[in-house]
Amino acid sequence: MKKILLSLLVCMGLCTYQAKAQWAVIDPSNLAQNIMTVSKTATTATNVINSFKEMQKIYNQGKEYYDKLQSVHNLIKDARKVKETVELVSEISQIYSTNFNRMLTDKNFSPAELAAISSGYSKLLKESGNLLADIKNIVSASNGLSMTDAERMRVIDQIHGKMVEHRNLTRYFSKKSISVSFIRSQQSGDMARVRTLYGDPSDRYW
Repeated sequence: MKKILLSLLVCMGLCTYQAKAQWAVIDPSNLAQNIMTVSKTATTATNVINSFKEMQKIYNQGKEYYDKLQSVHNLIKDARKVKETVELVSEISQIYSTNFNRMLTDKNFSPAELAAISSGYSKLLKESGNLLADIKNIVSASNGLSMTDAERMRVIDQIHGKMVEHRNLTRYFSKKSISVSFIRSQQSGDMARVRTLYGDPSDRYW
């Protein structure tokens, strides 16, 4: 079963779009391997992989839309807030993939805890995907909505603000999850390893 799931994740990774300078580069191969290493039960593997698949889907959708925006130059589709909102999808995906990949190699977390953390990330990613769909719908000329440019920009500003909140929530969720490992490493005298894995808390936003 593990070989089948690993093959599925590797195939998903090969389908990832090549990123430009403005778009975070996510290499899912190590994440996939670490998922299979830590997921000792079918339930844990399924929960963690579903979260990973959700991230991969939203990341690819955001990348595809971001690429389309580069070739369009009207008032709405070239707006700075639209571009920033889509780029936030990349940042959220990067925060998830980078930090969860490290957590998967951290012996301070049990498989059950990692599954719970994965579920938390999945909820944040799902809402980010919904916001991405909202902004695509608002910007689309064929969405059937009768809105002036000023009305569209007000809605875009609101969506942008919500996406910033979700980016900040993803950072906070990562920081709080990682702090568990720091606390446990203090108790076990293993702080040096944890600092090497995550970096010093004063220097990292995670």
